[in-house]
Amino acid sequence: MRPLLQFTRRVIGPAVFFALSAWLAGAEPERLTFCSYNLKNWLTLDPVDAVVSQARPVTTKPESERARVVQILAAIHPDILGVCEIGTPDDLADLQQRLARAGVDLPHTELAHGGDETRRLALLSRLPIKARNSQTKLSYEIGAQTLPFQRGILDVTIAITPTFDLHLLGVHFKSMRPVQEADQALMRRNEARLLRLHIDSIFTREPGACILAYGDFNEHRNEPAVAEVMGGMRTAETAMRDVLLRDANGEVWTHFWDIADTYSRLDYCFSSRLLRPHIDLRNCYIYSDPEVNKASDHRPLVLKISPTPLLK
Repeated sequence: MRPLLQFTRRVIGPAVFFALSAWLAGAEPERLTFCSYNLKNWLTLDPVDAVVSQARPVTTKPESERARVVQILAAIHPDILGVCEIGTPDDLADLQQRLARAGVDLPHTELAHGGDETRRLALLSRLPIKARNSQTKLSYEIGAQTLPFQRGILDVTIAITPTFDLHLLGVHFKSMRPVQEADQALMRRNEARLLRLHIDSIFTREPGACILAYGDFNEHRNEPAVAEVMGGMRTAETAMRDVLLRDANGEVWTHFWDIADTYSRLDYCFSSRLLRPHIDLRNCYIYSDPEVNKASDHRPLVLKISPTPLLK
């Protein structure tokens, strides 16, 4: 053992010694794995109770699809999992228990909704949830109509370290399917504005906050709703940056619509300026597997987050 390390071990104790040894060896801190995934109707309903929501029936997710979802998530092994299209607290407990049996223990949860209480948002975490501020009563106006933010905003804060609070905002915007109430693109634009206002409220309370907005935005990258979420100039303190992910083949699509044979990028992760240095971009990805479509019509997004900044 080198003299410096011998002296250090005697003076400052074993715990600090091992931390210093790792530092001297150039070891990198362990990455936290975050996953965002639209599960596609993880719902349990009696056929008599099924209703038409946004021009499509609500159906129970087949057992084969549930098993495939769990298999995919076991391969990803997330520390924090944000999901869209889950139903009741019992449905969330079902997912949580299946994951635990597969070796993914996520004991801390949040379940949120907006005007639509059938398809909800949920978050499951290995780490405790420090604060909850999910928005369930948001609405907006189009002409003379007042419309609800259908899925609301899931909002939790998780302390990654004593000095690193991560704000997680999950959303599921209005689908591209036409509805009678209003123009579907304009509805998404309004939902995006409500999310942006919520983001700004966090920055007002906590300048420099580390925020990750994620989920199924049901929008193409060049559309106004995405620009609304990202905010003004890219260099602004409150700007949200698009975390561009790719699969093993370098492709960026996250959703496959089989009826139209269309591949699209509809799922996103947006990070605040001070969160960006914590994201290990080299190891982030879109999960790809030849049979991923047997679980959902969406593909999972996976981020690797470092407790300490990787970039200065």
